[in-house]
Amino acid sequence: MPGQLKEIRNRIKAFQNSQQITKAMKMVSAAKLRRAQDAILQMRPYAKKLQEVLSNIVSNAESGSGGSNLAVERAAEKILLIVITSDRTLCGAYNSNIVKLAKQTIREKYQAQFAKGNVEIWSIGKKGYEHFLKNNFKVSDAFVTIFTHLTFENVQACAQDAVKKFENKEFDVVEIVYSEFKNAATQIFKVERFLPIPKIPVKTGARKSDFIFEPSREELVAELMPKILNTQLYKAVLDANASEHGARMTAMDKATDNASELLRSLRISYNRARQAAITTELTEIVSGAAALQG
Repeated sequence: MPGQLKEIRNRIKAFQNSQQITKAMKMVSAAKLRRAQDAILQMRPYAKKLQEVLSNIVSNAESGSGGSNLAVERAAEKILLIVITSDRTLCGAYNSNIVKLAKQTIREKYQAQFAKGNVEIWSIGKKGYEHFLKNNFKVSDAFVTIFTHLTFENVQACAQDAVKKFENKEFDVVEIVYSEFKNAATQIFKVERFLPIPKIPVKTGARKSDFIFEPSREELVAELMPKILNTQLYKAVLDANASEHGARMTAMDKATDNASELLRSLRISYNRARQAAITTELTEIVSGAAALQG
C-alpha cells in the first residue's frame, strides 16, 4: 500500500509539472498569436484587392500582350507545390492536415506527373520538409527556414524564384498549400493557384470589362505583377503563421484541461488508497491490542 501511494504521488507531481508547461506554452502562443493576427488582418484586404486587380488585368489582356506570359495556361507536365507548415510541433493536427492536403492534391490532380517524378515540393517550415524527405518525395530545403526570420524579403526571394522557374518553363503549374487563419480555434486548409495567374471567369452573356490604362497596360503589368505575386505568397505565409499559433494555443489549452481532469482522478485515487491504508493500520492496531488483552 505505501508503494501504491508513492506511485500515485509521483504521477500527480508529473502531471502538475506538465500542466505548468502547457499553461506557459499557451500564454506564449497567445502573445504571438495577437501579433500574427494583427499582421494578417491588416495584410489580407490589401493582398486580396491586389490579386483582384491583377486577375482583372490578365483576364482582359489579349494573348501575347505584355505580362501575360505568367497567365498562359500550358500543359501541366511539371508541377511545383509550395507547402507551408510550421517549424515546431505541439500544435495539434495542424501540420498533419497540411501534409494530408498536399498528398491529396497530388493524388487527385497530379498523379500521372508524380509517377514520372515531375512533382516537386518547396517546403516552408521544417516539419513539412522532414515528413516529405522521410517519405521519399522530391522536396527542396531552399526556403525551409523562412519562419526563423519571417520577413517580406525572405518570402519575396521564394516568390521570385518560383516566377523565374515558371518563365523558364521549369514548372508549368505552381500552387500554394497552406492554412488560412479564421480564428484561434479554426483554420481553413486550402490549395491556391499561384502560377499561371488565374483569370476571372466571364459569365455567359455578361459584358466584358474594359479599362483605360495610364500608363500603358504593358508598363502597368510589368510594374505590378512581381509586387502582387510577392504579396500573395507573403499573405499565405502570414496566414500560416497565425494559424500555427492559434492551433498551438488551442492544443495547449486542451492539454491543460486534460491534465486538470487527470489530476482530479489521481487525487481521488490517492485519497481512497490513503483511507484504505489508514483503515488497514487501525484494524491491525485494534487486533494487536485485543490479542494482548486476551
